[in-house]
Amino acid sequence: MADRNARLAALIQEADFSHKSLARAVVASAARSGEDIICDHTYVTRWLKGSIPRGSMPQFIADAIGRKLGRHVTIDDTGMGEAAVSAIKPELGLDFADKPESTAKTVTDLWRADLADAETLVRALPDSAAWNSASLRWIVAPPDGELARAGNRAVGAVDVEMVRSTTDAFSMLDGKFGGGHARRALIQYLHTDVRPMLDGTYSEVVGKQLHSAVAEALLLAGFMSYDSGLHGIAQRYFIQGLRMSQTADDRLLGSSILSAMSHQATFLGRYRDAATLARAAYTGPAGSLGPTMAAHHIAMEARALARLGDGRGCDLALAEAERKLSQRTIDSDPPYIAYFDEVELAAEMGHCFRDLGRSIEATERGAGSIFGDGLNNRSDFFATMVQAESYIIHGEIGRGFEFALSALQLGEGLKSARCVQYVREFQGRVSDGMRRATEFHDFEEQARGFRLWQRVGAQS
Repeated sequence: MADRNARLAALIQEADFSHKSLARAVVASAARSGEDIICDHTYVTRWLKGSIPRGSMPQFIADAIGRKLGRHVTIDDTGMGEAAVSAIKPELGLDFADKPESTAKTVTDLWRADLADAETLVRALPDSAAWNSASLRWIVAPPDGELARAGNRAVGAVDVEMVRSTTDAFSMLDGKFGGGHARRALIQYLHTDVRPMLDGTYSEVVGKQLHSAVAEALLLAGFMSYDSGLHGIAQRYFIQGLRMSQTADDRLLGSSILSAMSHQATFLGRYRDAATLARAAYTGPAGSLGPTMAAHHIAMEARALARLGDGRGCDLALAEAERKLSQRTIDSDPPYIAYFDEVELAAEMGHCFRDLGRSIEATERGAGSIFGDGLNNRSDFFATMVQAESYIIHGEIGRGFEFALSALQLGEGLKSARCVQYVREFQGRVSDGMRRATEFHDFEEQARGFRLWQRVGAQS
């Protein structure tokens, strides 16, 4: 028999609810979210005995009590949090929902499950069918209806700005220290501070701005999770961010999220999926893409084509990306894509030519791919390691090992599963003949002092 729910009992007493009045308040909370439910005093009695209701009911209970108390009440406050996580289904977050309200409920459940480290979601493998379904639904979905909402608290433009500024701060930490550094802190912020905003009172204009800001935060959460090697939860954040960008009527942000899905798919070896997602990112917004964003999406397709061995297709894509990027102006694209510049494109070229086996071109075209500003350490690590691989591929092993040591130095402060994988791939490029060379022995003696080399060695 379930233990009595002492937390819920204390909240009911504090809010001065009878069982009947709480049941009515829960029905009203569900109605505000567009759901028609049945609830009476017998339900409340069962909850107090430890029963956990299904679906959205735990959230409606928390909202009803919070509205009466005049403060934010979470599912965890009601004593239902842990059980709510255990009841989450493995497919949560893979669907592109029909209604915005369903998306808000889904992301809330994802944040809670992520913080509870729910294995079936956080460490699941990505589902190719979910990528394809989400991209198609995004392309053909009609605009959502009225977005204005009456909820528990007023939400205005300043709240939206707080979300955007906080996301920007986490983005800076991500680039400098890797996704594993502050990923959990971002999820905690979204769960604690942003979730109540989605349930608040806002106008149509503020509602769209809010959903766009949250979609951008979900994009970052997806990338930080992907960088941490948590691909299942990353895919779910990307899909829900894509759906939320649809609610915000922000087609450009949606295309950026599809491009991020392509990036993840390439890393995971799903190259056909990656190429398809990149094309959807490029074609979905029709003629509204600015030159920077267009160049970025085309470069993502080039990465996938290179992995598929399609040299001609990759060359054409890179040439088009270069042409598009040359047309950028200071205000031609949204600010969140401003990071993609000539340095970033050079890094993409380095990856592509390395993957095509054209190592000399990789070292030449990728030569300008390193920022060296101390703020983009992870990007610099990737670009430097690609240079290292490219040099050893065409026989300049001394130069290659020099670049590898530089990359390992950059990686000292990075918590990134992708960085570990790059080091592992570099090790795979070093042949037995190279290992007998003096240059390798000198390199390895120094490399043993770096964390990433030690970590890969421990996992080998």
